[in-house]
Amino acid sequence: MRHVALALAVSSCLIAGCSLAPIYERPPAPIPAHWQAEVLNQGKETAPLSDAPLDWRSFVINESLRNLVATALENNRDLRQTILNIEAARAQYRVQRADRLPSISLNGTGSRQRVPGDLNVSGESGVVTSYQAGIALTAFEVDLFGRVKSLSDAALQEYFAIEANANAARLGLVAEVIQAYLARDSAYRRLALTRQTLDSRNKSLELVSKRREAGTTTVLDYQEAFGLREQAKADFERIDRELRQAGNALQLLVGVSDLDKFLPQEPIDMPFVRQIVPGAPSDLLTNRPDILAAEYRLRSRNASIGAARAAFFPRITLTTALGSSSTALSGLFESGQNSWSFLPQLSLPIFQGGQNVANLDLATVRKDMAIAEYEKIIQVAFRDVSDALDASATLKREEESRRSLRDASSETLRLSEARYKAGVDNHLRYLDAQRSHYANEIGLIESRTSRQIALTSLFKSLGGGWKLEPEER
Repeated sequence: MRHVALALAVSSCLIAGCSLAPIYERPPAPIPAHWQAEVLNQGKETAPLSDAPLDWRSFVINESLRNLVATALENNRDLRQTILNIEAARAQYRVQRADRLPSISLNGTGSRQRVPGDLNVSGESGVVTSYQAGIALTAFEVDLFGRVKSLSDAALQEYFAIEANANAARLGLVAEVIQAYLARDSAYRRLALTRQTLDSRNKSLELVSKRREAGTTTVLDYQEAFGLREQAKADFERIDRELRQAGNALQLLVGVSDLDKFLPQEPIDMPFVRQIVPGAPSDLLTNRPDILAAEYRLRSRNASIGAARAAFFPRITLTTALGSSSTALSGLFESGQNSWSFLPQLSLPIFQGGQNVANLDLATVRKDMAIAEYEKIIQVAFRDVSDALDASATLKREEESRRSLRDASSETLRLSEARYKAGVDNHLRYLDAQRSHYANEIGLIESRTSRQIALTSLFKSLGGGWKLEPEER
């Protein structure tokens, strides 16, 4: 039945070259029509994604972060290698496309050959000399059944896939730089807070030590104050290590030796990136570079089926030459020495040991594999966006709660300190207030950073297409 179907398809295109590749149809997206987290948008309408994918300059608010991202896009070594892969794929496509055009060359040959008598017209042995010069067209395939065109189309789609992967690499690099910058900024803020806390606890320890010497406080109070100071020292060293390592990671991404000139001298008030909302899930099909790359690979596998089908039918190649010939080099270009040759060749596969059938089966299976890969990438993309939406929405509420908690603990610390100095409360309650306030300050910094990182993940998972919220918060 397969051969009958192919024969019917061929009957309509014998005069002009045609393609035996199946008509491409985009597989249906195996995802819901709406985000599960749309209720978290508080009724705000969403709009189609931006027409300018990877518009990171509008997404990033902070100028110093913009400069870092721009520098990374120029200097990052991994991205540079990805760009070179595009150039290699473009060259490979040009090589494959060249097979669709005749290859014409200028040739010149000379030969001397001894011919035995039984092969010579005169019956005597002798030496035959000949010289030829001219232009030639060698083994040009008349693409009646679209084999060469299908191979060219497959190479073109592979090139598009590599280009889409490069866009995915750019998008990933932008997100990595933003997240690394946010991680470093978080460590910088926590280190500054811990330094202030350590100074405060040193002073508190000195005060408790003097009171102990004066006999107005106990050894237990001193040990508690000492332990609190040591905890701050340990936290300082840990956060300082995190700051240094975050700086190293950011420097590797940006690809520069001196990172300090790109960083602000003092912490800058957040946010660094904008609040965004997604469009419809179907917009992912046209905005996510990895989905586009998967679809291009699927198109390439579809074209390869056309080439595998064409292998069942005759191949016609043409070889021709036009020039002059002579037995003497001095008379090669004299009048009357013109010569030409025309050698058409038709090759029809009769027995290939099942090779053509196996190649067609292989091309069909590879297309099915590409469909499965395409659908899986769409599902992963949908999950990425859903996770980012859930994270950004819950972290927004968490940040608000932690800000209120920080304000409350700040007031508690102020009242506890006043009551301790007035002798109303003991030292233990004052130390508990210090611990709680420090932990709440750290928690607020971390939740604000986590929310900004979640927004960056949302930007990446949407493929760089997004819309600003009507009101920035």
